[in-house]
Amino acid sequence: VASVAQVPVAEGKSVQQTVEILTRKLELLGAEKQGTFCVDCETYHTAASTISSQGQTGKLMYVMHNSEYPLSCFALFENGPCLIADANFDILMVKLKGFFQNAKANKIESRGTRYQYCDFLVKVGTVTMGPSARGISVEVEYCPCVIANDCWNLLMEFMQSFMGNHTPGIPSVFGTKHDSIYSPADTMVQYMELFNKIRKQQQVPVAGIR
Repeated sequence: VASVAQVPVAEGKSVQQTVEILTRKLELLGAEKQGTFCVDCETYHTAASTISSQGQTGKLMYVMHNSEYPLSCFALFENGPCLIADANFDILMVKLKGFFQNAKANKIESRGTRYQYCDFLVKVGTVTMGPSARGISVEVEYCPCVIANDCWNLLMEFMQSFMGNHTPGIPSVFGTKHDSIYSPADTMVQYMELFNKIRKQQQVPVAGIR
């Protein structure tokens, strides 16, 4: 069971400095580095030809990869299903370009260091779009448990130990999952929501410039 949250950049600090503060706290707790991770997301929108011929509204689809699941590719629709396919799915998307167009400027990813602390896996990542750092993601996974309700309090307590006031509330994806089994797709949905939130935060200031 995992929680994915955004951590705001500390006042007067850069994204990189804030990441260092977080990882230092983790190391002080006794967490050990366990390599790196990367989650990326490309946005596809319904091709204009499909919309006009079928009279449908355009839909966005997010094609995502997670280094924890190197053989899988995740395709998520907004408010919709999550398809888990094998890694060749990217090649298929090229063939589907008559239906889905890649919004190239929208590629976003989070990469950083993985930490292991007892039964917890923590990933602190820098979220980048193009060349610039746009935010910080923290994923905390409690590995022994697959039912969200059984371990949320424990997860939250652990997150408070190094995230303090920025400890997130219950992810919306848990709402539908009370006692059912948590899956990797649930983690990807959380990353998709986080990336979309960061994208929207970037768009706001631009609108104010005339």
